[in-house]
Amino acid sequence: MNTALRVRLAQFPQDMDVVARLCWNYRANLAGLGPIMVEILDRFYPTETYGALIASLPQKHARPKGSILLIETAKDVIGCGMIQPMNGDDAEIKRVYIEDAAQGLGAGKQLSNALIAQALADGYKRILLDTSKISTAAQGLYESLGFKKRGPYSEMPADMIEVLVFYEFEL
Repeated sequence: MNTALRVRLAQFPQDMDVVARLCWNYRANLAGLGPIMVEILDRFYPTETYGALIASLPQKHARPKGSILLIETAKDVIGCGMIQPMNGDDAEIKRVYIEDAAQGLGAGKQLSNALIAQALADGYKRILLDTSKISTAAQGLYESLGFKKRGPYSEMPADMIEVLVFYEFEL
C-alpha cells in the first residue's frame, strides 16, 4: 500500500483532542501486552493520574526543547511521539504510538526518524528511551535505526526494570 504520510509538530490547543485520543490508545495498547503491564499501569499510571499527565503534555513537551510530533495520512492522524528534555544534552523519547489500523505503512519508522531529526535540530547530543521487553517489533525498529541497548537511565523500581529494555542514540 502506498499511503503518503506526513509528520508535523502538534499545535495546541487545536491538536489536544487527537493527542489525548492517541495517548489513551497507547495506554490501552500497553495494557494489552499482558497482566504485568496492567499491574504496572495500575500502580504508576492509574486512570486519574494518566489523565492529569495527558492534560500536562503541552507543557511537558513544550518548544523550544520539547515537542510532540504527529504522523498523519491525508484523512487522519495515525500516531504520535514526544521529545522530553532531560538535561542540556539528553532528550527522552516518550509515547511513540501508531494506531493498529496503520500498522505496516512504515509510520513507526518515519515518525522515529522525525523524532531523531527534531532532537538533533534542537541541539541534543543523545536520545534515551525505553520500551517493553514484550514489544519486539519496537525493539527491532529502534535497533534498525541505530539505537544501542543500555541500562536504566533514571531511577525506577526493580520490577519496572525487569519488564523494560533501555536504549540510547548518540546524535
